[in-house]
Amino acid sequence: MASQFSAPAITPACGRRQSQADGLGWLIRDGLTAVARALAWRASAGGRAHTALWRLAPELVSVPRSRRLTRARLARWGLRDQTAELLVSELVANAVRHGRGPVLLTLSAQDGLLRCEVGDAGDTLPEMRPALEDDENGRGLFLLDLLSCCWGANRTPAGKVVWFELSVKEPA
Repeated sequence: MASQFSAPAITPACGRRQSQADGLGWLIRDGLTAVARALAWRASAGGRAHTALWRLAPELVSVPRSRRLTRARLARWGLRDQTAELLVSELVANAVRHGRGPVLLTLSAQDGLLRCEVGDAGDTLPEMRPALEDDENGRGLFLLDLLSCCWGANRTPAGKVVWFELSVKEPA
């Protein structure tokens, strides 16, 4: 396990930078460590970076809200990616259904890489399980695995953060 203040490391699955600092993840009270992690990621990667975070209610109404927030913020940054909207809504739905407490959504974009993180106070890390043909849910992590360049989950002092990264096109 990395120290709370370790620098971002290269992730073999993505070939891109990833924060390994469990402790620099998420705090329910104010989310300040999410900002610190995003700033550390920005400083380590160089180039132009954007970061945004929102605290969401642990209710299913937060799922469509997370899609709207993601769409609007990416548009503000000059990015468009419907895959990000879909995957963010999957992670927020999982946090609401299987986590505890408020949900913290963090988006960071830099040099063609979008990193999305969803934190909650639950301590159980997500696990991919096969969904049966007639199951109405249970496919979110498979979508995450299929559509993102990499993803993972980290425990934090206050719960957990589930994250993914996507390549996104920046305007010329």
